[in-house]
Amino acid sequence: VAVGGVPAAEPPPPRDRCWHDGGQFCYAWEEDAELRVSLEPPPAPGTECYGVRWTPLRPDVALKDCFSMANVSWYGGASVRAQRWPLNGAESPAQPFVSGDFGESPAGYGPVLERYFLGSTGVTVTVAPDVPLFLSLESNRHFCLESPAGRAAVPLGYRLCLSPDVAAAHRHVGTRLAGTARAMPDTALLGSPIWRYHGPEGSAAKIKRGLRSLAKRLKRHRLQEGVLALGERCTAVLAAADHVPPQRRKRQDSAGAWDPSLVAPLQLSITLSPYTSIASPLFLRSLRHRQTDGYWLSLQPPLFFPPPPQIPLLSTWKGQLCARLNVTSEGALGWFLARARRLRQALGAAYVVFEGAEGNALLDRAVPPPAELVGDRYTTVLAAALATLGNTTIISAGTRSSHLPLFVQMSPLRSDWSHAGLKGVIPSVLHYSLLGYNFFIPDAVGGSLAGDTPGDPELYVRWLQLVTFLPVMAFGTPPWLCCDAWVLNLTRQCIQRHRDFVVPLIIKYSEEWLRLGYPIFRPAWWLSPTDPTAFTIEDEFLIGDEVLVAPITEKGQTWRDIYLPGEGQLWQDTNSARVFDGGTVLRNYSASLAEVPVFVK
Repeated sequence: VAVGGVPAAEPPPPRDRCWHDGGQFCYAWEEDAELRVSLEPPPAPGTECYGVRWTPLRPDVALKDCFSMANVSWYGGASVRAQRWPLNGAESPAQPFVSGDFGESPAGYGPVLERYFLGSTGVTVTVAPDVPLFLSLESNRHFCLESPAGRAAVPLGYRLCLSPDVAAAHRHVGTRLAGTARAMPDTALLGSPIWRYHGPEGSAAKIKRGLRSLAKRLKRHRLQEGVLALGERCTAVLAAADHVPPQRRKRQDSAGAWDPSLVAPLQLSITLSPYTSIASPLFLRSLRHRQTDGYWLSLQPPLFFPPPPQIPLLSTWKGQLCARLNVTSEGALGWFLARARRLRQALGAAYVVFEGAEGNALLDRAVPPPAELVGDRYTTVLAAALATLGNTTIISAGTRSSHLPLFVQMSPLRSDWSHAGLKGVIPSVLHYSLLGYNFFIPDAVGGSLAGDTPGDPELYVRWLQLVTFLPVMAFGTPPWLCCDAWVLNLTRQCIQRHRDFVVPLIIKYSEEWLRLGYPIFRPAWWLSPTDPTAFTIEDEFLIGDEVLVAPITEKGQTWRDIYLPGEGQLWQDTNSARVFDGGTVLRNYSASLAEVPVFVK
């Protein structure tokens, strides 16, 4: 242990309070803080683990423990906007280590995070869920774990393990983050492209006509299989129409409830969230039925007897003032899940997407949360509840929930070539999969947010080529609206390649994930864990141990350098059938606009 920085002056002689215990080391700075390091049982032979605990000795002492990025690449932790791999290039001020929505808080942490940091030297740092934690990232210098400012005498603790190399470290420690009991989501979605509906949404009749029109266009272009995805607003309009008595429906809605056979063989997905607008019929009905007490997160009133009615805590969601579901109430959760089941059945939806699962609304409003909602426990509790709906559920966030049979929807990306756009896809893929979230749905081909190059056919093609090798292909702008007939034909080919080649690979390696917890989408260092070149590669990835995908992510390029991991192994280019040695770099390797470099071991 290197002693320094607490305080900056020369530390006093140590007061070793645990000299009698050969398994612990203690060091105390008079009137400031005490450090206790204890040996812990190793998770596997060859790995050493230590428990590290800092305890402040005065109420005003804030603790901050930093880990150097000099000659060490770090992975895991939190997703960030413009995702990087490794985390060394990310920058973030000290803030609560809580998942968030980049749309609401671009400078915050993203929707998927775990209290787990993995270093390229084989070091892991794991923080327990009950430790109050702030995290700061200083680009290419260090990342720091901190105790929250303003809270009296809060200890800071973590578990530090050292393994022979980075891959061994993750196998021994990182694969056990959520336990060993894992379950698969619905694998039928893997081979079903998602087509997001962006048509008219003013009324139920307009939405139904728009869905039928989109289904006809897909059928006309021989893309008639997959899922039509409705956003939250369209779902709310159809749900409201479903509650209207038949005699009060407008003439154009006389057909009554939505009939899913009208778009068959396409399936339907609907979108819900734990937020409810205070002007919505749903919230007003809850007021009439006296469901506000306990059903929504609330400002905790002073202790009175009898207790006064609780005041819902209001948050902003998609520009509206909303109440948020109280997941600590069994009654509220039961009501919410029953409503989701009822809507899924009424609308004939095969899948249900739940947005808004991330974040701590109480923390955002500086309201002390109850113990059951400290940190990211809202997301964890909601994910566990949504898993009871079955394995056709999609959620927008994940923390300590990678073992559940849920798909995770990735954050929207900009329609450009930056790390907030196309370049951020592979770093996000590696981050999600490393933390155990292998069954993710990437953002729509071409990006969902306005970028610097809207309607760029080259960007659309390169994005399409990349997502062909991910779990699910999603489309916002259909190819016939973006590009010419060549891209439409390429889309058909990519969807077929995804079904025939990629989906079987994912299912094969999902069995390994179920058994051992290994990521399905792996970084280059998984096969070259001691090669420094592999530690910083963020523009290629492995599917299992046998397929390497190295797409083009630079505008205008028709060549790139490709690192082939695994010294002593052989890789074959699936396009040219040429064979190359592992542990080498192919310089200026050709990849025309019609190609994506893919190698099979």
